[in-house]
Amino acid sequence: MSLEEIDETELQALVEKARDGDGDAFEKIYDHFFLPVYRYTAFRTSSELVEDVVADVFVKAWEKLHQYKARKGVPFGAWLFRIARHTIIDSYRKERETEEVSEDLPDPDVFNHADTRVKNADTLRIVRDSLDQLPRRYREILLLSYVAELPTFEVARVLKMTEGGVRILKFRALRKLEGLLPPEIHN
Repeated sequence: MSLEEIDETELQALVEKARDGDGDAFEKIYDHFFLPVYRYTAFRTSSELVEDVVADVFVKAWEKLHQYKARKGVPFGAWLFRIARHTIIDSYRKERETEEVSEDLPDPDVFNHADTRVKNADTLRIVRDSLDQLPRRYREILLLSYVAELPTFEVARVLKMTEGGVRILKFRALRKLEGLLPPEIHN
């Protein structure tokens, strides 16, 4: 599902039902936000941890649902992405002593050697490396906007900024990212 399929009013009604213990309502919330949360998490954690971290995000959301207050002016999506952000940070703390394996190691599986797969993986590595060179605030803006596909107002709520501030930082972040990417990626 995409974020456009449920408007904020319907979402608030689902949250209220889920708060009262309605598992079907929470399932609809889960289906609605799964892909954006998964994408956001996939860019922030190792591929081995993504599914576990996403599961933790939704378990925490279910456990803390009673703490969400719609009247504070924070959309549910922003509240959920705050949980996702903090869960990812917690996963970094747990995994500090593990060493990351280089993506340049040869793959012994001959079925994974397709040219498009290699090219896509290489492009993704270049983009990730470039994103890692950005200031943390720029990286967060781009990941929430383009990977998680959150609308500007929700990005603003997640990062506790104004919408105008988000748009300005997004523009600056894109300009800086463009300067970091090699010319062959621009095409």
